[in-house]
Amino acid sequence: MSGGDCTSLLRLPDNELLAGAKKLRQQAHGDQIEMCAIISIRCGACDMDCKFCGQSRYNAASSPNFEMLPAEEICRRIRQLAERPVAHIGLVASGGALSSRNVDVICNVLENLDADLRGRICLSGGRLGGKHLADLHAAGLRRCHHNLEACSRFYPQICKSQTWQARAATVERVMLAGMDVCCGGLFGLGESWEDRLQFARELTELGVTNIPMNFLQPIPGTPLAQRPLLQAVEALRIIALFRHVLPAATLRVCGGRLPVFGKGQAAVFAAGANALMTGDFMTTRGEGIEGDCRMLAELGLRNTFSGQRA
Repeated sequence: MSGGDCTSLLRLPDNELLAGAKKLRQQAHGDQIEMCAIISIRCGACDMDCKFCGQSRYNAASSPNFEMLPAEEICRRIRQLAERPVAHIGLVASGGALSSRNVDVICNVLENLDADLRGRICLSGGRLGGKHLADLHAAGLRRCHHNLEACSRFYPQICKSQTWQARAATVERVMLAGMDVCCGGLFGLGESWEDRLQFARELTELGVTNIPMNFLQPIPGTPLAQRPLLQAVEALRIIALFRHVLPAATLRVCGGRLPVFGKGQAAVFAAGANALMTGDFMTTRGEGIEGDCRMLAELGLRNTFSGQRA
């Protein structure tokens, strides 16, 4: 899609934008919906100053705070979650970057998992250098998550402790290490529609095809605590816009799904989404796995993990 065509998407009425997005989702993914869930392996005391985050040490939010869990405990939680119908299990650690000691813990975890289970693991470990990525890949890691949060133009308004370019460089290093990357952002931060379109274009240019889409749930004690919650219709337009710009990508609706969409969560699929993060998130509540499975079954959609109707 050319730059002019992309810009014209912003002028389409809701019904046209969403209908086109649903058709593109069906063409690329049929009735298949992918589900993932996360395990928090280190939480709080983050050295990043992101204005939206309850885990930043620069903010006054109240959130859980604990150091990296022992390898044995991480393995136990992985095996427990692996019994559920989720394709990917994300290990999420707070902080700007994992230390060498933390990387060794994750490598130990991976080496103690069966190959099939190891292949379901996705690591969110912040800025990972080439050596750490090589060690993790050798231990069996095949996917990393690292959000850019917003487009390069808007990003400085929400974070000063790391540049957008540095975040993008991490994404590129993950790809160079031979791993898949899960990379998206957060909407409702005060960004414009032009910023959202630019973000979609930048993800395209980076070659990202697996995109988590989060919607701000304002957290007390953070600088964005007073931001209004996005209206569902606006959030649906954002999903649809990304589907038009990235027609074959996996668009995964994650944080903020419950407060933004409420009982109308099924509409995300009509807007072009083909994946969900299920269960709870790092510092906010999510939708239960059983409830999500029931929703997919009622819609006649299939969970990719089981290959059966959810």
